[in-house]
Amino acid sequence: MTRPDVTVTVIVYNDAARLPRAVASLRAQTHANIEIVISDDHSTDDTPSVARELAAQDHRIRYLRLPENSGGCSAPRNRAIEIARAPYLMFLDSDDELPPRAVESLLAAHREREVDFTMGAVRRVRVDNGRRSTWMPHLVAEHRTVEGIEADPRLFFEHLSTSKMYARSFLDRHRLRFPEGIHYEDQLFSAQAYCLAKAFTIIPEPVYIWYIEPFAAASSASISNQRHKISNVRDRVHVQRLIDDFLVSSGHAGLREDKDYKFLKHDFRMYAGDLPYRDQEWLTAFADLVNPYLDTLAPEAYARLPRPERVVLELLREGRPADAQQAARGLGHPVAPRQVTTDTAGVPYWGDRVPSTDRARRELDLSELELDTRPFPTAQFRHEITSLTTGAGPSLTLAVRTYDPGLRLPVGPQRACLLLSPGGRRMTVPFRLDPVRPGVFEGTVRLDLAAAPLPLQGFEGVRHPLIRLDQQGLANSGLLLAPLDFPARTIRINYRSGTAPHEVTVEPEGRNPGRLQLRWRPVGVTARVVRPVVRRVARPKVRTAARLVASVLK
Repeated sequence: MTRPDVTVTVIVYNDAARLPRAVASLRAQTHANIEIVISDDHSTDDTPSVARELAAQDHRIRYLRLPENSGGCSAPRNRAIEIARAPYLMFLDSDDELPPRAVESLLAAHREREVDFTMGAVRRVRVDNGRRSTWMPHLVAEHRTVEGIEADPRLFFEHLSTSKMYARSFLDRHRLRFPEGIHYEDQLFSAQAYCLAKAFTIIPEPVYIWYIEPFAAASSASISNQRHKISNVRDRVHVQRLIDDFLVSSGHAGLREDKDYKFLKHDFRMYAGDLPYRDQEWLTAFADLVNPYLDTLAPEAYARLPRPERVVLELLREGRPADAQQAARGLGHPVAPRQVTTDTAGVPYWGDRVPSTDRARRELDLSELELDTRPFPTAQFRHEITSLTTGAGPSLTLAVRTYDPGLRLPVGPQRACLLLSPGGRRMTVPFRLDPVRPGVFEGTVRLDLAAAPLPLQGFEGVRHPLIRLDQQGLANSGLLLAPLDFPARTIRINYRSGTAPHEVTVEPEGRNPGRLQLRWRPVGVTARVVRPVVRRVARPKVRTAARLVASVLK
């Protein structure tokens, strides 16, 4: 048989349904001289029969079945490397795909210049809503060859092994294989590859399609989406320590700050966003695992983080998990703390006390947020629902508390509005906030969901109300945080005198900052008739024809 140019390994475990799609993307490659190895981690579903059927259809496909399940990605990849016949190697997960020109593009980069591996852009596709994005786009924006990871240590953030084509000689020369018996093996393998490579080429073309299900059921979630498990935290910290040891042993200790920054900004940040939704037992176990490792990280890595992330980290390290949960609800959003405390020099600190240690004073200092001086439209407030009650019919009564730690609002009652925009048209509900004490205001707003201005075809989607404050002709809009434990309620609303029925669910967001969330779903005639008709009419060709007819009739 002709020697293949590239071996692409598809690892699979109990994924008979999606394996054919992954293999089909390989059979469709524009560079056809490839070997496809299906490496099965001892599946117990129909994967073996599906894989054998695929192998029977194409002589380029080989099926490898491990004698027992390894519980990870490393063993099936390593067993495939042992039998691979090509001088270049790639890896694909059974739930993903390769774009048609992936092999051609990466191989061309190898032939253009002798390097240890080539890598390209990863297209991420959200399974739940179809949205597409590029993974770490700033790192793969241009065609370039990097002479060692020291030239661009930001690349530690791009730790996927599946976005790369490796020279077999490079892996063999350094005896580089995927570490078995651990999770997050890609992070260690990629760190080793980056450090050992003398040169590697980056191309901007897409070379991998990564399907992600961020809110998949726990039973089917990927390893990276199992953050609710303490074992997941333990695995991630363990692999970080292995990377740290490798950096020292391989003579790359100078990269430790960059690698630590990557851990704080990427790995820890994912757990930090989940903190508001964890119970006390989980938080205690999390802190016990993470805090000893956080103490080993370079102080310079902390200094590179945005201030809200530094606050969450410090509160956790200080043994203040409840405060860390509260602070975490503002990550990624301009949400103020409930309270700040200033020292005798006027320096504002997060919370109700002046920190007692140098490190805490450094990390909890909020001066850079300019809570008391930034322009009013960008000023930071914190709006929380303290109680939510349902009235007769489709109405909600919300008790809202607004925190103003920068004391931007004048003494006395404040004008406020609740903003809601289902289907693009804005609904504005004015209410009043009364002062309770300096920096704290409370008010009540009644929201009649039946008055929401839905479009003619109805509306299907999710909206998060905002709170707007008005001062001297200037407006400030901010998130409305919901209680995280109130039960969801679904009500049927007959819009337009019953001709446009919808089900509306009121619930806490359940992730991210935990905003109040309203979910509309058309039912009845709106779902069966109106929306399908409007979608057909809204097609570009139909709209163009309608405009032509209208112009003729003028």
